[in-house]
This record gives sequence, C-alpha cells and structure tokens, in this order.
Amino acid sequence: MKKNVLTAAVIGAVALMGLTACTSAGDASPSPSASAAVDTSAADLAALESITWTDADGVPVLEFEAPLSVGASALRPIADGDGDAIEDGMNVSLDYVVYSGADAEVMYSTYDEGTPEVVSMTEGQVLQDLYDALVGNGVGTTLIYAYPDTTSTDGSSVIMAVTASDASMPLDRATGTTVEPADGLPTVTLAEDGMPSIDFSSAGEMPTELVVQPLIEGDGATVSSESQVTVHYTGWLWDGEQFDSSWDRGAPSTFSLASVIAGWTQGLAGQTVGSQVLLVIPPDLGYGDTDSGSIPAGSTLVFVVDILAAS
Repeated sequence: MKKNVLTAAVIGAVALMGLTACTSAGDASPSPSASAAVDTSAADLAALESITWTDADGVPVLEFEAPLSVGASALRPIADGDGDAIEDGMNVSLDYVVYSGADAEVMYSTYDEGTPEVVSMTEGQVLQDLYDALVGNGVGTTLIYAYPDTTSTDGSSVIMAVTASDASMPLDRATGTTVEPADGLPTVTLAEDGMPSIDFSSAGEMPTELVVQPLIEGDGATVSSESQVTVHYTGWLWDGEQFDSSWDRGAPSTFSLASVIAGWTQGLAGQTVGSQVLLVIPPDLGYGDTDSGSIPAGSTLVFVVDILAAS
C-alpha cells in the first residue's frame, strides 16, 4: 500500500488516528512528522531556491545538484493558481513528484499512478504550512516541499513538486432517501448532527458473511473499488463495544478504498456519494486471526459509514 506523504495529523489519519480499524498493512514511505509545521530557515530556503522547476507535457520536473538536504521541513511557493479559490474544509487533489535528495532520482509520482492524493484541507488534518500555502489561493497553486528522510542513514532529504490540481467541498453528512433495513440487523439511531449510535439488543445471530445495508441512498457519484473517499464513520465490535469514530475526532477521514480492509472495499464499491451504509464485516474480510490495536483477533466488525465525497 502506498502511504500518503503530505497530510500531517491524518496522513496519518488512516494510520495514526483515523482508520486503525480499517487500514490494511503495507509498505510505508518515509514521511514528515505528523506534527510538523514548516518554518523555513535561510539555509534551507537557499537550498530550495537552487531547484529549477520546469514542466514536461504537464508533469513538473525538478532539477537540482545532488546531494541536496534540508535541516527541517521547508516549503517554497512557486506560483499561485488561477482556478477556483481553495477554502477551509475542502477536499484538495494534490499531484506531486517525489525526488530523492541524495541522487535527484524520482521516487514516486502521482502522474505515473494516474491518481492524485486527496486531502482534507482542514487545520490539524494537514501540515500547517501546506494549509497556509493553499487556503485562499486558487486551484493550480504549485510549491516545492522538502523534509529530512528520517529512514536514511546518509542524512538525505525528500524533495517534492506539489500542485493543487482540484478542490471540492464534501458533504457534512449523508443525505438522500431513507432505506428500511433488513430484519435481524443492529438498529442505528442518528443524533441531530448525524452521528450514529447502535443497539444490538434486537439483532439476530452474528452474520458470517459480509452484510452491506444502505440506510440512506444518496444521489451522488458512484464509488469504485479504487476511489478515494471522504467518510464519517463509527466502528463497533459485534458485542457493542465501540473502537473507533471519526465523529468523536470531529473531522471526517479521506483515504483510498484500495488501501483498506477488504470488507470496506467490497462494501462501499458501488455505493453512491451521500449514502449511509451499515457494514457487518466477518473476520476473513477484516483482520482475520490477528489483533489490531483494540480489535481482538477473530472479530466481526460493524460500521456505519457516511460517504461524503469520492474521486
């Protein structure tokens, strides 16, 4: 699984405080500190000023003399975008090319993957200086961002060419047509703000196969198994114990359905933006015989998921 490298508190959000209940294990790329805020020193700014940005068929190319290192996270604005203004709370699509400061070789590119990284432009969800550099500016804004590679043994850094390629405001909660759920499932009740609670007292026997029960059918775009989605969700064990909730954290989470447990991928693919979905996920589509944080091995998981955006 590709680990996103730009968000702070939530890139992250999938691993540190968001979807510990939902993410699948995978290789981690070196990433900046989750609490890092960029305060570029004169020396680091000079290093970034030595980098030349050009475009080749719409893809940014950085040229610099290697090795190039920064002492701390550093950011250099390149150009303001002339598209729609980026606002607080928007989902912003970021295209970027990642270079090794050690040898100036490309390590990763969203352009090669064909999919930008979508981040929630909310304070506490992204690096503060990335937030400051983008909010209030237009789609198309470009910048160079660099940080020390803490996984290296030679003191090298990671250098990135970043472009805000799109922005849109997600929904606050599920909205659409209410659906009567099938008998035998836990009962979901919504607070005034949309936060779900659940009652297992009238539920039947614990399902052994994946259950996908829409509770609200939205009329937005259809989600695919490769979509990046923004969701509000709460997760429980079948015994009613809650183990995770984006509602409790006060902010939705954004992640790729290609990098979560199979029950989420299979359960949300084919649903529509605006929908609320009850998922009952058996162990073989969750974490199997492995403990995952507060989730015991062999657990059947229950989620109520509001799909707020997808790209």
